Amino acid sequence: MLKTGILNPQVLSLLARIRHTNTLVIADRGFPFWPEIETVDLSLVDGIPRILDVLAAVRANWGVGHAWMAGEFGPANSAETRHAFAVAFDGVPLTFEPHVEFKKRVPRAIGLIRTGETIQYANMILESA
Repeated sequence: MLKTGILNPQVLSLLARIRHTNTLVIADRGFPFWPEIETVDLSLVDGIPRILDVLAAVRANWGVGHAWMAGEFGPANSAETRHAFAVAFDGVPLTFEPHVEFKKRVPRAIGLIRTGETIQYANMILESA
């Protein structure tokens, strides 16, 4: 029985199948459903779990080589929120692009983890290192 780290078997299975340069989406509660992408839905209620909680758990044992977020994230959120995300991405190159372009990357992802996040434009695409 697992006693530490990620305990969710679907998340563990998904992460184990992502190879070098494959991508993973971590999304908020309202992110559109993509039938062609395996989705692990962790949402419980608004804000639980948060995207930053999931990102921290993933980063603990999974190498992130690059990340993408929507450029609209900055203007839509407070300095405190932007700072929290910057800290969470410490050491990971992060590219901001228009939300329309961001969503074009989604179909190429191996999987998507849906959270209960309510922060606007907090969705991210992570590329495996």
